Amino acid sequence: MTIADNFKRVGERIASAANRVGRDSDTIQLIAVTKTIDAIRIREVIAAGARILGENRVQEAKDKIEQVNEIASWHLIGQLQTNKVKYAVKLFDMIHSVDNIELAMEIDRHALKIGKIQDVLIEVSIAREETKAGVALEGVSTLIRDAAKLKNISIKGLMTIPPFLDDPEKVRPYFRTLRELAACIEQEHIVHVSMQELSMGMSGDFDVAVEEGATLVRVGTAIFGQRQ
Repeated sequence: MTIADNFKRVGERIASAANRVGRDSDTIQLIAVTKTIDAIRIREVIAAGARILGENRVQEAKDKIEQVNEIASWHLIGQLQTNKVKYAVKLFDMIHSVDNIELAMEIDRHALKIGKIQDVLIEVSIAREETKAGVALEGVSTLIRDAAKLKNISIKGLMTIPPFLDDPEKVRPYFRTLRELAACIEQEHIVHVSMQELSMGMSGDFDVAVEEGATLVRVGTAIFGQRQ
């Protein structure tokens, strides 16, 4: 199957999952994850209808954005080191991986320099895996309240990466926890904070993520095939 075929099929699965729980599929955006994918195949997925591309590394994204030179929204979905922030705010429309106030402050500082309000998501470590980034559940509200005071970032929601498990149903509780957490934060009515976006779900579990409320799903392998 072609990249276009795969992209269409993923879209159909998103629509089916949304329909099963009575959601409008138009409220869910598909992020085509282009980690290790070359510019030729990126152009293919854009031609197939992709409007948001996700990258894990700043330098890799910079190179691809220059090569592709087509209209698309780029999201940073991987960890962001503070020494790369000045480049990230110029390249990405949204940063999914803010998990500490120091990083938020650095993003705010560099966004101010270029006159930008940087959209961000707060990454939450629900499973507390040592190999993965994210703020612990009990620290989310404090981080959001502190980051909300910064003038040049806009908190749009939450992101999580659950454990890699063989059965998507085993991952469902992590997605549900993120949705419930977002609802609790929404009720706090923190100024300049929105919980409109839930970034969760990847190739192996995005159907379940959609059923649990995902608005941004990050799909690479199901679109481009196995990475080398």
